[in-house]
Amino acid sequence: MSNATETGAAAPPLLSLRNINMTFGGVRALKNVSFEVMPGEVHCLAGENGCGKSTLIKVITGVYKPAAGAEIAFDGETVPHMTPGIAQSLGIKVIWQDLALFPEMTVAENIAFQTLSGARPRFVSYPKIRRIAEEALARLGVKLDVDRPLKDFAIAQRQIVAIARALVGEARIVFMDEPTASLTQAETDHLLSIVHTLSASGVAVVFVSHRLAEVLEISSRLTVLRDGNLVGVYPVAGMTQSRVTELMTGRTFDQNVRARDVSKNPVVLSVKGLSRPGEFSDISFELRRGETLGVTGLLGSGRTELALTLFGMRQAASGTVTLEGVPAYFSSNREAIAAGIAYLSEDRLALGLNQPQSIADNLVQASLDSILSGGLISSEKKRSLVARWIADLGVKIGKQEDAICTLSGGNQQRVAIAKWLATNPKVLILDAPTVGVDVGARAGIFEIVARLAEAGLAIILISDEVPEVYFNADRVIHMEKGRIAGWHDPRSTTLKDMEAAVYA
Repeated sequence: MSNATETGAAAPPLLSLRNINMTFGGVRALKNVSFEVMPGEVHCLAGENGCGKSTLIKVITGVYKPAAGAEIAFDGETVPHMTPGIAQSLGIKVIWQDLALFPEMTVAENIAFQTLSGARPRFVSYPKIRRIAEEALARLGVKLDVDRPLKDFAIAQRQIVAIARALVGEARIVFMDEPTASLTQAETDHLLSIVHTLSASGVAVVFVSHRLAEVLEISSRLTVLRDGNLVGVYPVAGMTQSRVTELMTGRTFDQNVRARDVSKNPVVLSVKGLSRPGEFSDISFELRRGETLGVTGLLGSGRTELALTLFGMRQAASGTVTLEGVPAYFSSNREAIAAGIAYLSEDRLALGLNQPQSIADNLVQASLDSILSGGLISSEKKRSLVARWIADLGVKIGKQEDAICTLSGGNQQRVAIAKWLATNPKVLILDAPTVGVDVGARAGIFEIVARLAEAGLAIILISDEVPEVYFNADRVIHMEKGRIAGWHDPRSTTLKDMEAAVYA
């Protein structure tokens, strides 16, 4: 183990694990891992996808039983046989990335769900349910209409509902698995303030996130896992993102500005005065062959709405779009795809991929015409097409027939990119392509983006994380309240200045 640094706090650990080993099918997922959390501490559990973070959390919550010799203690008392029921009774709560909420139920019903369930049928007291929900939200300093269905709320509000539900039943420690993966910067800032509120009230929070900037902002200590091994426990004070990345991956990554001068390249896409009331107004830009054009901005800036309009999912009220000099009016995404526009959704789980389906079926979804033979899908053509893109993008898979959900987030995203590259697009729109992807996989995705641009593909890269567009785009559009607020050239400005402009 590397130089692990212990906390100087006098209080004993709230949660302590020693000698945790887990094996699945002959593969050791956790190897002699030790882990502890102090009362009221915000602790980060870091590592790449597949390093053992989720497995460790499932051991802590009693879902998995570790190998003989493991020791688990809570509040100084040994827990010989941890089970989900015991974990719940101790106040150990987990908020998984998919939230596990019920969209059709009200906010109150979602928050008070555990009080509704039980071994016996009984009358439901809606005033009591409403009171439980409002009290839990009040602890977070949040007000929501608890009588509205959850489906009416955005992902940021659903995340808060999940946290409020965890507080019902006196939570002592809350594990948050990628809580900001689908949030904008403004929503993330609000969530982090809630984490501070929990910590101040004595609730310990274990934060799992691929966004290293927020990890360093919110946590006091950092536990790093790599390939199931404990790398070390470190104080966050003085830690840098590059150092955390090195600890997580065992590698160093060069973070240099990739911007190039593409002003002499031919224009592929021209947008002039594009407007859609309530979403964006008077948007004009040119996208050139081999260019990566970054688009960034805060919540409500109109980035995704613009992308969906270019992709034919929505129609503009005014303005023009030309593709390679030809006027482009798309009444559907099918027309956009046929013309050479591809769009990678920011919501990979719900819109980008069909999780139960196979890797192969997901990859060919948008290019079925290319694998037909006599009007039917050719198994040979399909297998060949999939093999080509799997190899070209370096996707790590077992078999083509495996479900896409068996892959890591980074490999799923590569399949999603491959799905659109298989359509042979002229313009590729990437909307938040690294959501839910760890730092090592992020670097790999941006290497793919750079390679595609070098090969001549015109790319629009959308992200609310300013460093992503700063380091990986040739030019950057800053959108604010549906309008272009500014242009930035990474070669002639600093990251600090660009972030100041966007977050002002």
